[in-house]
Amino acid sequence: MSNRKQILQLQNSYNVMSSDLAEQIIKALPAEQYEITTAFLKGKPGEGQPVSAAGRSVYFDFNSKQLKGFRRWFAIRKLLRFCRENHFDGIICHRFKPTHIMLNLADKLDTKAFISIAHGFGDYDRSYRQKLVNRLIDERWCFVGVSKPVQNYLIKTTSSMSEQNTVAINNAIDIDQAVAIQLSRAQARSELGLPEDRFIFGTIGRLVEIKGHAVMVNALAEIIQKYPQAAVAIIGWGEEELNLRRLIEQLGLQDSVFLLGKKEEAIKYVKAFDVFTLPSFTEGLPLALLEGMSGALPVIGTDIDTIKPYIQGLGQVCKVGDSRSLAQSMEYFLSMSPVAMEDEGRELYKALCERHNIDDFREAYRDLLEKMLIE
Repeated sequence: MSNRKQILQLQNSYNVMSSDLAEQIIKALPAEQYEITTAFLKGKPGEGQPVSAAGRSVYFDFNSKQLKGFRRWFAIRKLLRFCRENHFDGIICHRFKPTHIMLNLADKLDTKAFISIAHGFGDYDRSYRQKLVNRLIDERWCFVGVSKPVQNYLIKTTSSMSEQNTVAINNAIDIDQAVAIQLSRAQARSELGLPEDRFIFGTIGRLVEIKGHAVMVNALAEIIQKYPQAAVAIIGWGEEELNLRRLIEQLGLQDSVFLLGKKEEAIKYVKAFDVFTLPSFTEGLPLALLEGMSGALPVIGTDIDTIKPYIQGLGQVCKVGDSRSLAQSMEYFLSMSPVAMEDEGRELYKALCERHNIDDFREAYRDLLEKMLIE
């Protein structure tokens, strides 16, 4: 029988990429000491899609209705049987839904450590969620924010989270791996079908309102007459796609805004952009920002407290939700020399290497889990 600690990482939906936080945690835990199971509540890979680096992957393949209301108790009971059969020493929950399930099951399990990772803001805005966590957490729980502001949000929002059981571990990416898989500018533009002669402000992210893509499109409309070479490219998909397409058509930007859809390992394509642009209204600590920095690209980001501190003095900061402010940042780069842009990109890459070292990230999760399992 194996003496390795049994660890479960529970995630809401299947979505495996090498840069994912969950995959980096797997790499943090030595295989001779830990046996990792990755489980997904919803979804499973199709043919040719990537699988987790964990020793075992489990796909419960629940549908959305099975995870809501009274129906979710079927899923909860199934997870209870699964956890009892596997005797996990530690369970890592990503986002609220897996955390919610494990909060309901924790008193029925002999698991020593529960870690809940909040990837952004909003998970505990609802009062019933605050009451749930306040009522059900015990000394076996630790909550992790992917940045200091997210940690502060957790502590401020719930009375049961404190400096003693809530920590910040900044998001990071494997920079060497990211650089190794990135395509050249020409290759990336060719594969994405982007024109070679346009100056492209690009971004990566789900097409949802809080990502600020409409602000980015409106900003382009303000400068397109003066800078007809300017364009916007967005890698991602989501519920706002139809609204964005309507806005693009309304502004007559069909030839200047490129909605590229979902791409596996989107980080491969960052060098297709001239400037990485992040117009988000809210973020935890965006991996997309770190991915743009890994491509040694100049960056524009909004002045929210999970973007501004990471690029201030290095990139352009614009007012959140303000298309005029974003347009001014775009003009700043459109009037800049190529050499100056390269210099700015190199400084951002240097800052990434200094501040978001993947080894520090992995060590932080390894130390946290080891401490919780010993206590």
